[in-house]
Amino acid sequence: MNYPYVTEFRQSLVDWFNTEKRDLPWRHTTDPYKIWVSEVMLQQTRVDTVIPYYNRFMESFPTLDLLAEAPQEYLLKHWEGLGYYSRARNLQAGAREVLENYGGIVPDNRHEISKLKGVGPYTAGAILSIAYNKPEHAVDGNVMRVLSRVLDIHDDIALPKTKKIFEVAVEELIDPHHASSFNQGLMELGALICTPTSPKCLLCPVREYCTAFNEGEPEKLPVKSKKIKMKHLTYDVLVYENDKGQFLMQQRPEEGLLANLWQFPMIDTSQSSAENFTKEYTVNAQAKQELLTFKHVFSHLTWHLNSYYIKSESTELGDWLSREQIELLPMPVPMLKIWDEVKKQTAGK
Repeated sequence: MNYPYVTEFRQSLVDWFNTEKRDLPWRHTTDPYKIWVSEVMLQQTRVDTVIPYYNRFMESFPTLDLLAEAPQEYLLKHWEGLGYYSRARNLQAGAREVLENYGGIVPDNRHEISKLKGVGPYTAGAILSIAYNKPEHAVDGNVMRVLSRVLDIHDDIALPKTKKIFEVAVEELIDPHHASSFNQGLMELGALICTPTSPKCLLCPVREYCTAFNEGEPEKLPVKSKKIKMKHLTYDVLVYENDKGQFLMQQRPEEGLLANLWQFPMIDTSQSSAENFTKEYTVNAQAKQELLTFKHVFSHLTWHLNSYYIKSESTELGDWLSREQIELLPMPVPMLKIWDEVKKQTAGK
C-alpha cells in the first residue's frame, strides 16, 4: 500500500472518535460478551433500532451463562422485531461453545474466536479490537466505503473477494496502541460523516489525507455492482378463531427463513387457496372478514400479504392457542402487525 499519511490518518481518526463518539450503551463496557451481543444485533440493523433491544437483552441475559441456558423461545421473544433470527440462535450456540470449550471466557485471538458459531471475520475483529484492544481488522460496509475513498480503491465491494483488500489495508493502517478507538472510529466515520451519498467532507477529520476528497469526487466511490434481483411471493394469511376464543397457529420449520417462529397459517396463492386450506384442515369457516393487505420486504425477498379473520368451529388439527399463549410466542414482524389488527378489530367481542 503506497499511502504516505498512515501516521497522520491514524492520529486524526482516533482523536476525533474519542472526542465526538456517540454515547451508546455498549460503549460503556469492555466485556467481550456484551460487545459480542451488540455487534450481532447491529448486523443489518440501525443503531437507533438496536438500543432498546440491547438494553432489554442485557437486563434478561446480563451474563454469557444466562444466555447459554435460556429456553430458545424466551430468547427469540427478546429478538422479536429485530429480524434475521438466525443471529440470535447462532449467538446462543456460540455462548454455549464458550462455556464448554473456553471455560466461559470469550477467546482473545482470531483463531479460536472464529471457531464460534456465527462469528465471521468482521465480528471476530470487532470483539478482539473493541473488547481486547487487539490490532485486528473489522471490515464492514462503512469501513469499505471510508477506505475506498481515502485510499482510492476502485475494486467492486459487492464481490466477496474484495473484502480481503480492505482487511489488508486495515492491518497496515490500524493504530497498534489504540485499536479499539481506531476501528470504532472507522465505523463511526462511515455512519455519520462519510455517508453513501452527500458525504459531509467539510466535517471530516481526515479529509486532508483522503484521496477522493483531494480529487474532488468522493461520491464516485465505492464501486458497487447491483444487488440480486428481488423475488416476490404472495400469501393469504388466515387468522382462525374458534368458539373458545383460541387461534390456529403454526410453527415454522427449524431451518430456513424465520426458523422456529410462530405464525398464522400462510397460503402461497400461486400453489393453493384459502378455501383448499380450510377443506384440508376440515375447518368449518362461519364468517370471514378482511384484515390487512401489505408487503414485508426482506433482503432479497418481498412478501405480499392479504390477511383475513375467520370465525370457525374447533378442529383437532393444528395448535389452537389462547390470546395469552400467543402473546408469549416469538412471531415475525408481519404476524405481529396482523395480530395487532386482530386485537383491534375484535376488542370487546
